Amino acid sequence: MAVDALKCKECGQTYPLEARFVCEHCFGPLEVQYDYSGMDVEEAKRKIQAGPHSIWRYSDFLPFSEPPKSALDTGLTPLIHATRLGEYLGGLKNVYIKNDAANPTHSFKDRVVSVALAKAVELGYTVIACASTGNLANAVAAHAAAAGLDSYVFIPTDLEEQKILATGVYGTELVGVRGNYDDVNRLCTELSAEKDWAFVNINMRPYYSEGSKTLSYEVMEQLGWEVPDRVVSPIASGSLFTKLHKGYSEWIDLGLVHGAIPKFHGAQASGCNPVAHAFEEGKDFCQPVKPDTIAKSLAIGNPADGPYALDVARGTGGTIEQVTDDEIRAGIKLLAHTTGVFTETAGGVTVATLKKIADRGEIDPEERVVVYITGEGLKTLDAARGTFEKYEIDATLDAFNTFVPTPVTA
Repeated sequence: MAVDALKCKECGQTYPLEARFVCEHCFGPLEVQYDYSGMDVEEAKRKIQAGPHSIWRYSDFLPFSEPPKSALDTGLTPLIHATRLGEYLGGLKNVYIKNDAANPTHSFKDRVVSVALAKAVELGYTVIACASTGNLANAVAAHAAAAGLDSYVFIPTDLEEQKILATGVYGTELVGVRGNYDDVNRLCTELSAEKDWAFVNINMRPYYSEGSKTLSYEVMEQLGWEVPDRVVSPIASGSLFTKLHKGYSEWIDLGLVHGAIPKFHGAQASGCNPVAHAFEEGKDFCQPVKPDTIAKSLAIGNPADGPYALDVARGTGGTIEQVTDDEIRAGIKLLAHTTGVFTETAGGVTVATLKKIADRGEIDPEERVVVYITGEGLKTLDAARGTFEKYEIDATLDAFNTFVPTPVTA
């Protein structure tokens, strides 16, 4: 089997494949280590192509000895060739939108929860829990319900109403915490030491984060087993950003695909910009900030994987950008007007970042650029308020014929 051990990212100490997330020697983060030395690459590719229409087609690259099953199928979301968006951005011919809002609970968190929950069940846990800014809450509640497991979900009390409703409906124990996400996460870290629960993004974090790699695998498969030139991804904790890099690296190193690692561009809101600020300042650490942005799903002021995200951006010749709330709203509108995809605020951050890079003239028109949209716009409806006009007329032909609407533009 390929999955080997848990390994500290700092000192290299290894541990058994159990519910553990921090090194007891140096307190560094743990991640799953694999041994691919005996893998037949062509056979692995055939297994993928013949595999299920879900993330489990990539089970040879996930932390299980046997392919797991899950009650909700996740993955194989659309990769959209966004020709109109590319034209708007100055004639870019190969802009692609990876729309992960097409997952069961309409965000990429279905991927990480599928992996974490399967591992928790394998380890004997019967209660699933999480600290969340919203999308993870939706996913944990839904996947636990489908699997017949009890769940506890901890969220900031000021979370968007849509995300609260879309969590509570599944019957989870929904706990609002007075404070921001970092306060919620601290409480859950303490609870994980007291309760025999699988906290998907704490004691199960090494496995949970591996689910993000499938976003890289899918893109390469959907591009005909080729690698894009650039990727643009939102950054909250930094886990998604770094695991996307790990996914591309694994397949390139194994020879499943040919090409160089893409340039990685990270996207943050200026109201919660610890990684972007560190990048701009040339620092290798992130100074915690107090979040103040409409992009609540990215509002993590003390990002655990921030330093590693900095390494990825710099090591690939990429950047980490920050955009304002007004730019976020404009990004949501631009994507909707040019592709028909309605994204939540995190996607607005990503599209606004793409626009910023394109406006600087850094993207060659022939380059393939993949933009990750991680959540559905119906989860953050307030962000769309005031971004368009609504007209009212009487129910007569004369009223309509004298009505002059404003032309729709991006």
